[in-house]
Amino acid sequence: MTEFKPNSIDKVEVDKGNVTWRTPSNIALVKYWGKEGVQIPKNPSISFTLHNCATITTLEFQKKGTFSDNFEFEFYFEEKIKESFKPKIESFFKRIEEFCPYLKAYKFIIKSENTFPHSSGIASSASGMGALALCVMQLEKEIYPKISEDYFYKKASFLARLGSGSASRSIKGKLVVWGESDAIPESSNLYGIPFPFEVHDNFKEYCDTILLVDKGQKQVSSTVGHNLMIDHPYAERRFQQANENLAKISEILQNGDVKSFIKLVEEEALALHAMMLTSTPSFILMKPNTLEIINRIWKYRNETDSAICFTLDAGANVHVLYPKSEEETIKSFIQNELAAFCEKEQYIHDFIGNGSERK
Repeated sequence: MTEFKPNSIDKVEVDKGNVTWRTPSNIALVKYWGKEGVQIPKNPSISFTLHNCATITTLEFQKKGTFSDNFEFEFYFEEKIKESFKPKIESFFKRIEEFCPYLKAYKFIIKSENTFPHSSGIASSASGMGALALCVMQLEKEIYPKISEDYFYKKASFLARLGSGSASRSIKGKLVVWGESDAIPESSNLYGIPFPFEVHDNFKEYCDTILLVDKGQKQVSSTVGHNLMIDHPYAERRFQQANENLAKISEILQNGDVKSFIKLVEEEALALHAMMLTSTPSFILMKPNTLEIINRIWKYRNETDSAICFTLDAGANVHVLYPKSEEETIKSFIQNELAAFCEKEQYIHDFIGNGSERK
């Protein structure tokens, strides 16, 4: 990890400025569930990077007049000061300080907003921590202007991971792998990398409609959920399954086998929830409407031979995945048959994007 500690050579004095980055959320196809150490995954994962569901963060920075051995920052969420968010950012800064030793030299104003409703039940930690990590790296780029583009994005993913594991997969697109895997060259537990192989045309343009079944706060936090894997009776088999599935989906994404993609992605979603059902304490994260939606997707697929499938995060919402070639018919199906099972009939149409962008 010493590769991510800046070299004082070629350092430039930067007094003040501001940077803005837009970072999307992502949806895992092979799920990461369980970690050790400081945000090290117990198994590798791969995700589609979304486009519409994103966080836009601006970092304003001003060199301190006198040295102080603490982090100085204000945080605004959607134009309102948000003290409740500060402990998470303070914790993040402490974790990354050894890799970003310039942080205590500045006062920061952090302004953040989501393109999706904050209370929609969509996890915003990946997009939020990803955007903040990129803003920090943009400041580093100004201080150390000779750092390469490859280093910039690799370290951004590395820093984002220290704020939220899945944030490591939001920096780039369209498919990102995080976690060491024999099937993926140069894969790492420390940062995400773009899927290194040519993707078959069947998977190049994909859509994700997020059905908002439950917009409430998550029943169990990600940290608690991951910790439940420590003594879980099925944990080791689950980690093995995820490794096997990552190797399988790598081949699937290259050969275009849509039916195998559907089988694997849905298996992964249900395996994640099975681990929560069988943990101690146990959690039922699905709602009755989640199950109704899944059954209707299965029925529709059987009747039409559609490539539609679903995946789930650690919650009740359903991500409906389908190729762009079926966009019009599946949007009609969602509106006519699935929307009724969403809270206030709300859902978000999204598609696979190219990752973060500087604004």
